[in-house]
Amino acid sequence: MSSSSFTDRILFGGDYNPEQWPREVWEEDMALMRQAGVNLATVGVFSWAMLEPTPGVYEFEWLDEVLDLLHANGIGVALATPTASTPPWMNHRWPETLPQNPDGTIRTYGSRNAYCPSSSVYREFADKISDALGGRYAHHPALRMWHIGNEFGTVCHCDRCAARFRTWLQVRYGDLDGLNEAWGTAFWSQRYSDWDEVIPPRQVQYVINPTQDLDYQRFASDLLLGGFIAERDLVRSHNPAIPVTTNFMGFFKGTDSWRWAREEDLVSLDTYPDPNDPDAARDNAMTHDLTRSLGGGKPWLLMEQSPAGAGWRHIATPKRRGLNQLWSMQAVARGADGVLHFQWRASKQGAERTHGAMVPHAGPDSRVFREICQLGKQLAQLDDVIGTNVAAEVAILHDWDAWRAVELDHQPHSGFRYLDRIREYYTPLWRANITADFAHPEADLSTYKLVVVPNLYQVTDVAAANLVRYVERGGHLVMGPFSGVSDPDERIRLGGHPVPFRELLGLRIEEYWPLPDEPLTVESAELGDFTAATWAEWLTAEGATVVATFTSGPLSGIPAVLRNSHGEGTAWYVATLPEPAALARILGAACHAAGAEPVLPGLPPRVEAIRRGDKVFLLNHDDESVQIRDLTQDAAQDTAL
Repeated sequence: MSSSSFTDRILFGGDYNPEQWPREVWEEDMALMRQAGVNLATVGVFSWAMLEPTPGVYEFEWLDEVLDLLHANGIGVALATPTASTPPWMNHRWPETLPQNPDGTIRTYGSRNAYCPSSSVYREFADKISDALGGRYAHHPALRMWHIGNEFGTVCHCDRCAARFRTWLQVRYGDLDGLNEAWGTAFWSQRYSDWDEVIPPRQVQYVINPTQDLDYQRFASDLLLGGFIAERDLVRSHNPAIPVTTNFMGFFKGTDSWRWAREEDLVSLDTYPDPNDPDAARDNAMTHDLTRSLGGGKPWLLMEQSPAGAGWRHIATPKRRGLNQLWSMQAVARGADGVLHFQWRASKQGAERTHGAMVPHAGPDSRVFREICQLGKQLAQLDDVIGTNVAAEVAILHDWDAWRAVELDHQPHSGFRYLDRIREYYTPLWRANITADFAHPEADLSTYKLVVVPNLYQVTDVAAANLVRYVERGGHLVMGPFSGVSDPDERIRLGGHPVPFRELLGLRIEEYWPLPDEPLTVESAELGDFTAATWAEWLTAEGATVVATFTSGPLSGIPAVLRNSHGEGTAWYVATLPEPAALARILGAACHAAGAEPVLPGLPPRVEAIRRGDKVFLLNHDDESVQIRDLTQDAAQDTAL
């Protein structure tokens, strides 16, 4: 089981910012990197003002020295285009390069990411320095990959972005009639008669047009992607053999990573789980699985994590002893072929002066650096996992449009949050050590035994047909509430919810019934009685088997969980938010019927098992040591999650 990788050894290192230090520190850095086993340094992410101190004047000599020094010490380089943060000279001389809030407020310089993505001035300077870097370093022996920008996410609502938005809409809808139809502008006298009337969603009297809001979120992601592609193509033109990436932020709403990942050679991740969060290990695993899935199952790169505390957090508790090693191994187990950190040496000044680093303020004689050295040795022993796959029998559907749409204004329950639903369905699978991929609703699902749909409020006709076809051909599916409600124009599908899935699920919903967070009782001979809260639906079974029924509240007697045979497969529908144990039983029953099994059964709680290639990783997320029984015996499979 192997797939292509971007490296022949596990990459290990972090962001290196030598411009913050005198040259005598650089020599110490090299010695310490060799000691720690570092083999990759990310360089230049925030170096624009040092590389181009005045407009059009480049000073690359110091960077030449850094790359030569790293290469001489056997350390490769992920070289960044420094375009995430503009130099002060740009924003001062051309204030139109600054981004604007929806209320018209200008976000000034003095921090980072202070640029308007539509600014022609910004784009010209960004492209020129990207091209210059490519021309100078594309064949440098230290160069291992290009790192474009950093954590793309800047959104601007200025007039330049308005003009770009109108062009984007013209491509999407063709003409004003198409736009007016898509946006439903007959409502509230919003019909447009001239393209110049169309603007971004800004500060309004009451509620913004929801499709206008949704389209601007799509546009903002595409606008940033265009900038990424421009810089990618410039550096790639000088040496197509060098892979190109940028750092995603996991479940980040601002950029549709399915679209972005198609434009990268490898997918990279920045992740900063909170050591104080009891669910941090689950969230980390979930983000790793998403990142692997975005790359089509190919190995990916953990670009950033903190080896200690994250200085921007309200309470920046460091990682306890061994936790950085544990979470690093979790990434490798779930498909990473590289583990990097932010950053190498802790800054003594600047906004991130309290952020953890591989070499902390205390220096190399420190717990953190000793653990970094241990991690480097451990990773060096794992080269045989490079390029191998992580097999998954379950797919969880995730769609950026559905996420954005379900959280627009004026939904039935403002507390109904998309990622909450994803976590609720992911958690019992993770605890049972049943590995899951994430998948786009229009993707080929035929290789999965079970498809889980926590929420798919907005769905395309193509995606709906894809799910129906999957079940008809023998697949097993579990769908959560408030799904199949609208189309991509945020147009409610009429005739009884969920219109695209009524036959598939064997039911008809008349009303969504959000509730205050007081538990409802639910009765089920098959699942056991349980409670549910927040959400219910007034529905009628039309062929489906009722598995559980509300027995309290205004929907007493109404089905809460149903199962329906359709074609050669089976579809479950969960019309509420069950308590965690009950949802685990539902997913356990679905996994059992589908034949989706744990990597290893019967493990102690908080012991995570992941199979990658021919290796099984066992990770203990408890503070206490545990004893694992003989795992080679053919134990009976316990399907209860």
